[in-house]
Amino acid sequence: MLTEDNWLLPEGIDEVFPEEAERLEQLRRKIIDLFASWGYRLVMPPLIEFIESLLTGSGNDLDLQTFKIIDQISGRLMGIRADMTPQVARIDARNLGTDTPTRLCYMGTVLHTQSDHLEKSRSPLQVGAELYGHAGNASDMEVICLMLEMLAIAGIENVHLDLGHVGIYRELARQAGLNAQQEAELFEILQRKDYPELVTLLHSLTVSDSSTEMLEALIDLNGHEGVIEKARKRLATANESVHRALMDLESISKSLTSLFPALRINFDLAELRGYHYKTGVVFAAFVPGYGREIARGGRYDEIGKIFGRARPATGFSADLKVLARLANGKDDDTPSLRIFAPAVDDPDLHEIVRNLRGAGQTVIQALYGQTGEAREMACSHYLQKQGLTWEVFPVSD
Repeated sequence: MLTEDNWLLPEGIDEVFPEEAERLEQLRRKIIDLFASWGYRLVMPPLIEFIESLLTGSGNDLDLQTFKIIDQISGRLMGIRADMTPQVARIDARNLGTDTPTRLCYMGTVLHTQSDHLEKSRSPLQVGAELYGHAGNASDMEVICLMLEMLAIAGIENVHLDLGHVGIYRELARQAGLNAQQEAELFEILQRKDYPELVTLLHSLTVSDSSTEMLEALIDLNGHEGVIEKARKRLATANESVHRALMDLESISKSLTSLFPALRINFDLAELRGYHYKTGVVFAAFVPGYGREIARGGRYDEIGKIFGRARPATGFSADLKVLARLANGKDDDTPSLRIFAPAVDDPDLHEIVRNLRGAGQTVIQALYGQTGEAREMACSHYLQKQGLTWEVFPVSD
């Protein structure tokens, strides 16, 4: 016996109805076509695989977000993917075997054990692009520009970009002589941007005054123009790697400003998203009125090491469902008609139906004995024979 409980879905697991599904599919096609026009080739990683491979190099955060099951064939622990980035890194490392830059893209559902505070869905539709085999600013620039173009074709306006660099914190922590536990504890405090707790921790450690001052400065080093110059002064005694990272951020910012004069760029040197596997420049896109990033990415040069190829890598990802919702319902300028065709066995009718569908129009062919005509079938037009030819007419009010 069916009860109301038979219709319930798990919390955070949603089904997508026709209108929204059609919008998602249209946007998916546009984005994949955009990626292809930049030379990014589509890959389709498996939904589920052995946990050792799935979580390689991704850190504890992804482990906690991953559903785990036992494989009934091998008896080994498996995971349902919560992020496709490590899978794509494996594809590059193990299957493609080239030393030239490789561009890959992907689109598919991922599953999370927990939803975040803003998005209630635990099944994002992840879309992303990854560039392997190049370590310079040019590849960071390319993926950031591609992300911005993706947001533009999705109809998302007034984008703000946050830029940071994980390497700055890594080098300052190393220079301060922090052990792994201390570095992790300090990382958690920086994510909360809790300045009093940061000061308390640093003064409880055996750290030089110079290192203490520079680590404390990270929370303050955020904002727009002037942040990089301010960072150079407050991190003056940092090693060469830190100053090289600041130069990279400045160079990328200037190039982006030249290409996208209206883009608002914010620097945040305490922004450490993906710290456990990111190694360099990190970035995130925001829009006013939405309380978290709508796309994010960065450099993660070591992620393929366990697969035998620690190639330089950079990329980004987003949730297609979020992009579609933030596009404010914008559709193509020339949406297809929805045309009703009668249940008539006429070769001329079959031909015009094929031609209309081939031209991108939607044609609903009636079934013999069905209930409902054009209006009831939500069609805006209908096919009717005029003399010897079939013609399309609008449904009258």
